Amino acid sequence: MNPLFQYWYFHLPNFVLAAIMYSLIGRLILSLFVPPDWKNYIWRAFVAITDPAVRFTRLVTPQALPGIVVMVFAILWVMLLRIALFAALGSLGLLPTVSA
Repeated sequence: MNPLFQYWYFHLPNFVLAAIMYSLIGRLILSLFVPPDWKNYIWRAFVAITDPAVRFTRLVTPQALPGIVVMVFAILWVMLLRIALFAALGSLGLLPTVSA
């Protein structure tokens, strides 16, 4: 059996969290150079993908923090979720194994 399908419960959430994390990094870097209401399709895609994570982070961070700091915290939260997924599956013995 293909290991990708055999360990879908690890690969699928890890892939989604990685895509969100790297999109947040892209949005953070791009936000240093463009206005927040830019109409470019790449910027709109970054905003659409990452807005749920930024909104959730805004709920749990102080309102006094600027948006760029909230994005940094959103990156950290998603990174911690990936580590927690790895740790949880590792403690249950469900991580994919390396085969030679």
